[in-house]
Amino acid sequence: MRHLSRADLPAARTIMRTIIETFSGIALIKIHVLLGRPLRKWRTTWGTTAAERQRGYPGDQLLPNPSWRYTHAVTIDARPAQVWPWIVQIGQGRGGFYSYEALENLIGCRISNAHEILPQFQDLEVGDTIRLHPKAPPIPVALIEAERHLVLFASDAESSDATVWGFHLVPLDGHRTRLIERGGSTHGDTLRSRLAFGRMLLEPISFVMSRKMLLSIRRLAARDVLVSS
Repeated sequence: MRHLSRADLPAARTIMRTIIETFSGIALIKIHVLLGRPLRKWRTTWGTTAAERQRGYPGDQLLPNPSWRYTHAVTIDARPAQVWPWIVQIGQGRGGFYSYEALENLIGCRISNAHEILPQFQDLEVGDTIRLHPKAPPIPVALIEAERHLVLFASDAESSDATVWGFHLVPLDGHRTRLIERGGSTHGDTLRSRLAFGRMLLEPISFVMSRKMLLSIRRLAARDVLVSS
């Protein structure tokens, strides 16, 4: 067996990190699916204050009576202007979702998470679309206000399926930002609709992926602040 040279070590560490991270993601999804109801309140309010959960956000009016809703939040040691570029470049074929990349690619998402700001994906307008999967319908941008709000919304009038996904940046003292993720879905009565948009599977799975995403954005934005200071 060939011994690893010093030049091989960074690549080997990356592979090991990816393997550990992927199995961690799988384990978390299994736990949260199996313990769906007992952990639901914690998942759907993760990281938030009571005031943040009760507050209305742009995009709420697009889906005023969702079947289920969540609000997640993290505090980032960076200004909104330094966090926003990471938000606006999300998407399949763009900057990725900063989550469990290998897991996403196991189901054919073809995600490549960015580790830097990508200038070519910084211009986003209402009506533009973001893909989650190359074979899935893209989600349109319903609302955007630079350095403040990004809201995606998709609906199907025939099935009553609809989903809204929003990112909201709130400036804090000390050059910090509160990044709030607010989303929700509604679904029709068919089994397919309930599986695709209902909270039994989508809610726990999306929580695991979203939590990883928010923590990654926090790390990346704070890293850039340290590098530039």
